[in-house]
Amino acid sequence: MNPLPPLRALQVFETVGHCAGISQAATRLGISVGAVSQQMKLLEDALGLKLTLKEGQRLRLNSVGERLHSRCSAAFEELRLAVAEAERAKNPNNLYVSGLPSLMTQWLSPRVNEWGADEPDLDIYLDSTLDDNSGEESADFRIGYGEPAGQGVPLFRDCVVPTCSPQLLAGAASARELLGYPLIGIDSRPKFDSPPSWTQWFSAQEGDGGQPIVIRRNYSSSITAIQAALDGHGIVLAQFSMIAADVAAGRLVIPWPFALALAAPYYLSWHPNTLHKQQCRRFQRWLIGQGQKQEKITAAMLSGAQMDH
Repeated sequence: MNPLPPLRALQVFETVGHCAGISQAATRLGISVGAVSQQMKLLEDALGLKLTLKEGQRLRLNSVGERLHSRCSAAFEELRLAVAEAERAKNPNNLYVSGLPSLMTQWLSPRVNEWGADEPDLDIYLDSTLDDNSGEESADFRIGYGEPAGQGVPLFRDCVVPTCSPQLLAGAASARELLGYPLIGIDSRPKFDSPPSWTQWFSAQEGDGGQPIVIRRNYSSSITAIQAALDGHGIVLAQFSMIAADVAAGRLVIPWPFALALAAPYYLSWHPNTLHKQQCRRFQRWLIGQGQKQEKITAAMLSGAQMDH
């Protein structure tokens, strides 16, 4: 087996890939630009490969560098998780929540940040790296989709609506008119269940089914699909819970407010020993309340869509 290049050089390389530039990586790492360049050269010399190329004043990874970076990022993330797990064992006053990446990032994280402000002594760990069926044994709570295995309750059922940047489409448009714009698709199978598709959304509207639907951009992640819409690349059929803040801020608009419910609700499940901890009981009550609020929003969206339709 070939020896690994210096670990520090790999760490710097991983950061450069995330930052897309030497100076940003230096700032994040707290070292000089020269030190970053030195570590990058050390790694390239150890591998006997060029990993970057210049685009004007900007440095980016080449195809070899991108492939290496993908593997390095995954490996460093595993190391971070292992260290975090070891550190959590030192403090019994903690809370570990795992769940589906898009929901954790777009819906739960902003809410937990607000709740955590009132829990200054509590260490909160949100794990959105796990797949849909793992993490059950180590996490206090698990947010999944469908039916919980073991102890759990439905959290809320979401709905999807078409959304895009106001720079792409500022005013209202009919469902048929949306076909004249680039449509962004989300297909996260087989790892996760996908939200309703454009075909299902059009078919759910009387008289609007049967048209040829062309999807030029497909993403496996709701997060990246929504970002593409924010960047003006098209219209995405997004879960409302994940775009509500962007809609409220005017970064996204809903050109045709027809909402379609997801096939199943999100659920909250927990480890058998979780509710022995006082902080976990508080979190459970709070999160179920947040889910009930989101459920009411979904009901209003669906009711409004039916009335408009």
